[in-house]
Amino acid sequence: MTPELIRQLLNDAFKPELLEIIDNSAAHAGHAGARSGGGHYHVTLVAEAFEGKSLVQRHQLVYKALGDMMKQQIHALGINALSPSEETKGRF
Repeated sequence: MTPELIRQLLNDAFKPELLEIIDNSAAHAGHAGARSGGGHYHVTLVAEAFEGKSLVQRHQLVYKALGDMMKQQIHALGINALSPSEETKGRF
């Protein structure tokens, strides 16, 4: 259910042109974070909200959108957050 909730929260927050979620949790079975229930995910988003924002600002926006999930359901999160202009330039 966690990937679906991640998708819902990110869609609601950013209305992205592209949203991809990869669940790498199975590859981390036995890892301390996995034992406590937190999953390992990688998200790629293309959204207007990232235009003109630094990498740190983009990550902060994603963390804010995911809220309390970052405390328990998500142990590790890789983020590719791009603006539409960056995606069309092939920086994706």
